[in-house]
Amino acid sequence: MASIEALEVKAIDADQCEAVWPLSIEAGWNQNVADWRFMLGAGRGFGCRGVDGKWEASSLVLPLGDKLAWISMVLVTEARRRGGVGTGLLKRCIAEVQASGAVAGLDATEQGRPIYLPLGFHDLYRISRWHFDGAKTVPSNAAVRPMVPADLPAIIAYDCALSGMERPALLKHLASRQPNAAWVAETDGRPKGFVLGREGRSASSIGPVVADDQTIGLVLIAKAASSVPGPFIIDIPDAHAEIRNWLERQGAVSPRGYVRMTLGEAPGLNDPSHLFALAGPELG
Repeated sequence: MASIEALEVKAIDADQCEAVWPLSIEAGWNQNVADWRFMLGAGRGFGCRGVDGKWEASSLVLPLGDKLAWISMVLVTEARRRGGVGTGLLKRCIAEVQASGAVAGLDATEQGRPIYLPLGFHDLYRISRWHFDGAKTVPSNAAVRPMVPADLPAIIAYDCALSGMERPALLKHLASRQPNAAWVAETDGRPKGFVLGREGRSASSIGPVVADDQTIGLVLIAKAASSVPGPFIIDIPDAHAEIRNWLERQGAVSPRGYVRMTLGEAPGLNDPSHLFALAGPELG
C-alpha cells in the first residue's frame, strides 16, 4: 500500500476544476464544474496525476471556521485503485487539518466507515440520501418568503448558532447559485429558518436547511422543491421522521446513507435537531 511519502501528491488549484471534474463523473456523483470551482477556491485540494498528466485521484479539505474542517472528494480512478492512493490522500488531508489545529469532519458511506474508524473517527449520527422528482404537496403551516441578499448577514449568524459550523462563504455561494431555491422563514424580522440549493450534474441539490423546528424545515424543503426544476437529491438526518414521511409521500426513494463522523470533538456538530438537510457530504 502506498504511503503518504511514496505518493507524488500535487496541489489542485481552482483553475483545475474542469480537469478534475471527470473524477466525480466516473464515480457517478452529482457535482458539476461550479461545485469543484468553489470547493477548490475555498478549500485546499490534493491529488495525483497519471503519466499523461491527467488527474487520477483527488481529495479536499474545506475549512468551516478555525475549529472545523471538512474532508471530502476522496476519489480515485478505477485504474488507480487498490494501491493505497485514496488512503494516502485521506491521511494527507487529516494531517493538513490537524496541523491547523482544527477538528476533521466527514460524511462516511457504509463502505468508507470501516476505513475511518481505525483512524480515530467516531460516529455522530446517520443520514439518508433521498431522490425525488418534485413536491406534490407543499405544507402551508409556516410563512416563508424568497431570500434576498440583504438577508445574508442574519442568515449567516443564525446558521452558525444552530449548525455548529462557520460557513459564510458557502452560504453566500449557494445563495447565488440557485436563487429561486433560496427561501427564509422569519418572525418580527428575525430568521426562523432558511433553505438553499444548487444545480448539479444530474439533479438539483436541496440544502442546507436550518430551522427552529421540523415544521418550518419541512415547509422550506417543499417550497424549494416546488420553485426550481427537478429531479432532486437531499440529505436528511434520520432523526427527522416528519420530513422522511413527507418525502415518502412524494414518491422519494433512499438508496443509500451516510454516517457523520469527526476526528475529535466539535461542539454543536453532534446535534442535528435544527439541521434538517445537509449542504451535501462534500460541503459539510
